[in-house]
Amino acid sequence: MLTRRATLMTLAAAAAAALPGALSAAETVDYTPGLIEAALKEGKTVFVDFAADWCSTCARQERVIGALRAENPAYDAAMVFVRVDWDAYRRHEVATSRAIPRRSTLIVLRGDQELGRLVAGTGTDAIKQLMDLGLQAS
Repeated sequence: MLTRRATLMTLAAAAAAALPGALSAAETVDYTPGLIEAALKEGKTVFVDFAADWCSTCARQERVIGALRAENPAYDAAMVFVRVDWDAYRRHEVATSRAIPRRSTLIVLRGDQELGRLVAGTGTDAIKQLMDLGLQAS
């Protein structure tokens, strides 16, 4: 059974995928197949968080990302934030094509390039550096 949050995020992701230009930079969108590619084709910079609900490292990363986004609204203006459920998509092309080694991997994409990657890092400075790469690319 889906939780209310999961249901709302699924509906938001479906709406974003269905409507060109509808990806909201102010929220984190749960991944659905084609979502990242569509955003990249629109010329957007995409910050991808490969995470699992049960992962304490992922939870720490999400808290840091949330705090940085709250401190600097330019991140939301510059990037689309996408969360990929590791349990659902670890064997899917979204992870395998980019050689994602594990949950708690963060990447920034622009066009056909990966601008940066952080694996299992939880430090504010390291996450901020990665987010700043996305900010500079936009």
